[in-house]
Amino acid sequence: MKTLTTVTTTLLLAGASLVSFNSSAAPMSSYMEDALVETCKAAASNKTLRLSKTLKAYRLSEKTVALGVVCNGEDIITFAQNHGANKTADHMAESIGSASITDLAAIELVTYEVSFITSPE
Repeated sequence: MKTLTTVTTTLLLAGASLVSFNSSAAPMSSYMEDALVETCKAAASNKTLRLSKTLKAYRLSEKTVALGVVCNGEDIITFAQNHGANKTADHMAESIGSASITDLAAIELVTYEVSFITSPE
């Protein structure tokens, strides 16, 4: 089942990237940059409670973050997986639900990209 979820997530994100708008070309407020960096760090922490609290603190939707946040050049789910944070990666993948590529192609998605240096906590 996890393999199916991973394949589905990969397909969803690949489809989303075809129709997404990358807003990193536009200037980003320091508040938005802080929110994205903290969200990426929380995703890499492998602590779903920390991720949920961070999203709540910045009033961010899990689904919007899962579909639209890019951390250091990787979508947030892949970023979490590459940092060994499988719990948070699975949590974010579950927030996408059962959307299909057809559904995603019908709407324009906005992607927010942030790059930062990770440091041990």
